[in-house]
Amino acid sequence: MTGSKTGRRAAVTGIGVVAPNGVGTDGFWKATAEGTSVLAPIDRDGCDGYPLRIAGLIKGFDAAQFVEERVLVATDRFTHYALAAAGLALADSGVPVDADADPFGVGVVTAAGSGGGEFGQRELQQLWGRGPHHVGPYQSIAWFYAASTGQISIRGGFKGPCGVVASDEPGGLDALAHGARDVLRGTSAVVVGAAEAPIAPYSMVCQLGYPELSTGTEAGAAYLPFTKQAAGFVPAEGGAFFVVEDEATARARGAEIRALIAGHAATFTGASRWADSRDGLAYAIRAALAEAECAPQEVDVVFADALAVPEADRAEALALADVLGAHAARVPVTAPKAGTGRASCGASALDTAAAALALEKGLIPPTPNVTGCAYDLDLVTGLARVGTPRTALVLSRGLMGSNSALVLRRGSES
Repeated sequence: MTGSKTGRRAAVTGIGVVAPNGVGTDGFWKATAEGTSVLAPIDRDGCDGYPLRIAGLIKGFDAAQFVEERVLVATDRFTHYALAAAGLALADSGVPVDADADPFGVGVVTAAGSGGGEFGQRELQQLWGRGPHHVGPYQSIAWFYAASTGQISIRGGFKGPCGVVASDEPGGLDALAHGARDVLRGTSAVVVGAAEAPIAPYSMVCQLGYPELSTGTEAGAAYLPFTKQAAGFVPAEGGAFFVVEDEATARARGAEIRALIAGHAATFTGASRWADSRDGLAYAIRAALAEAECAPQEVDVVFADALAVPEADRAEALALADVLGAHAARVPVTAPKAGTGRASCGASALDTAAAALALEKGLIPPTPNVTGCAYDLDLVTGLARVGTPRTALVLSRGLMGSNSALVLRRGSES
């Protein structure tokens, strides 16, 4: 993406976060850098009695602070998170979106996996319990995986390229690449990201069929990627949004460049075929590095997928070794999501936010709750590491078989 024929480069100028460990980049980064774990027993109404006991929940989020009342009643929690994060990203970027701005110059791309399960369940209960006349008109759209794209574009009056990516957990990375390519083709700016809310009774039941899901009952031991004790992942809610613009245009208006989107690639290897994900992930990493014109030894930090399933963790470690060679054992690898859980498509978006901030702050955050590593990786545990990383590699795999790799460069790089 750095070698566009038009000479344009995709730059992140705004970041907005709604996560279990913080709303807004300041709170999110502080908790991430400190390795704070916020995994906890699920205490949401109607969610007891299931084998799933631990999750990353967003506490104290007041949707009314971020979403207009007329929109609140017509949308699900996952869209509330998306609207909040998108609004924070737009405010952070300072991109012109006033009456004088070209509405066709701004697009919206989101990713979604779980959709509006909580809203849908509520309406279906009305249907079954009281009859069709008690089902609201918004049932037809609030559950839809594209609802967040629609609501963000309507709110902002954005009429540029809009879309939604449904590619499993890596959708957060794929959406960023989609938005970046829109910018390279001439779109002024794209609001892009992913936010999820899969912690509701119906959504939880849908997840119980995943053998990769952790059923641990102790918050500090339920999600331990890259360890001998690894026994599955813990789900979460939340996500992150970004404003992506042409770098030269953003610099000309005095915007801060938070990161450069340098390369991306995606593959598919099949649902729960974790041994096969080694080759698929390695191909994606290799292709993303090639697009970024980045040599393997230039990678300064890896934000790992970190599924916490032994076969999957081994495949990820081997994929890194396949592409990075001896450098794979030396480059710092981290998985901040071990302290927040995996928020479906929102997880890879949150990892991207953490990676951009790590490049900006010169600090590599640790992997919460993990004290050792069972693989030949330099896993960052305990305290964050101070350094001057210039290039970050963000990895993601999905339960349905998608694999993606994203390369970010430090925003201050020329």
